[in-house]
Amino acid sequence: MGLIEFTRNYDDLSTERGFQFEFYCDRCGNGYRTRFEPLATGTISEALDAASGILGGLFGRAAEVADTVHSVAWEKAHDAAFTRAVEEARPHFRKCRRCGQWVDDDCWNGRRGMCKDCAPALEEELSAIQAETAVADAREKAEEIDFVDAARLKETITVTCPHCGAAVPGGKFCAECGKPLRTEKHCPNCGAKVPATAKFCPECGAKQ
Repeated sequence: MGLIEFTRNYDDLSTERGFQFEFYCDRCGNGYRTRFEPLATGTISEALDAASGILGGLFGRAAEVADTVHSVAWEKAHDAAFTRAVEEARPHFRKCRRCGQWVDDDCWNGRRGMCKDCAPALEEELSAIQAETAVADAREKAEEIDFVDAARLKETITVTCPHCGAAVPGGKFCAECGKPLRTEKHCPNCGAKVPATAKFCPECGAKQ
């Protein structure tokens, strides 16, 4: 049997009844749990017999028992199960040739053959930068707005008719004179269309 990989990024969930392991990504911490592999009945008996001998012998403390309870047969079965678990988990992980991290498919940059810490995916980084920029821009604009309280929001919003000057509650036509509330005029300087209430031309800046 050769050397076994995955010596750091896994948790051993094995007991005297069988073997199970969790392998996780060094980068994001997500991972996979292997199927539980029950131990043969005979080996279970050997392991439990070993525990009984220790409990009645030299090692009486629980902490010592935890480190020495398993029989040689159990240890061999455990190593063999771990080897099989590694082969089961291997297709879901890649080892970065630059930093040595074992990472899952989500943290692997297949184009570069390295983890995304060593070779970030440009598309993902660009999307993240764009999102961060949009959030920063929204925060900057929000700081410039004078928010009104709830009472102000309940107030009726009125507009001033450009023809008769009456204050009306919006709409397309004035409730007093019947003329359109939105009219257009032309700048005497450049001829561009200018809102009726504008004081300066939005095109040339001339005073209206």
